[in-house]
Amino acid sequence: MDSTYTIIIADDHPLFRNALFQAVHLAVSGANLLEADSLDTLFSILSREEDTDLVLLDLKMPGANGMSGLIQLKSNYPDLPVVVISASEEASVVSQVKKHGGFGFIPKSSDMRELVAALHQVLRGEPYFPENIKLNTAQADSLAEKVATLTPQQYKVLSMLSDGLLNKQIAYELNVSEATIKAHMTAIFRKLEVKNRTQAVILLSELNE
Repeated sequence: MDSTYTIIIADDHPLFRNALFQAVHLAVSGANLLEADSLDTLFSILSREEDTDLVLLDLKMPGANGMSGLIQLKSNYPDLPVVVISASEEASVVSQVKKHGGFGFIPKSSDMRELVAALHQVLRGEPYFPENIKLNTAQADSLAEKVATLTPQQYKVLSMLSDGLLNKQIAYELNVSEATIKAHMTAIFRKLEVKNRTQAVILLSELNE
């Protein structure tokens, strides 16, 4: 395969990053491989590497909560193929990855042969989703559709809510006023069709199960 691919491995576990590194080298000899151990690092690399061909993204790493990393990536880089690599292999998670624009889903339980085959497929421009995971559940789709209407900033606020932060703490973290956070909350509740923060947090937890 072409050796000019630039691929970013975004995962905060060094051991798994190393396994992915080996799999990518087996699939694409001589690829330009970059590593990110947090969402901030990933965006920093992307700002420098404008010709990135593929991002391999772990859903759970610093700066990401559930689908937030994928949502922010697709919002900022709509044309960039993002393949999620996750230990969560439930059909609802795979469904959400597909719904939010993921180009593929590779379970962390995959062996090296499966990893290499999946990478070959996505680099040919064909999405990869495991055949043994049945995508469905109208309820998960409905929840995902509602969450997909949130802006990246609103999703960030919702994620911080689910972490138990108060309005003033969220305002401090995001360097905005409390009034701005309240405006975000109003918009979040309306889009998710809930009445309060408790219902919003429950809904997010259902989505991330």
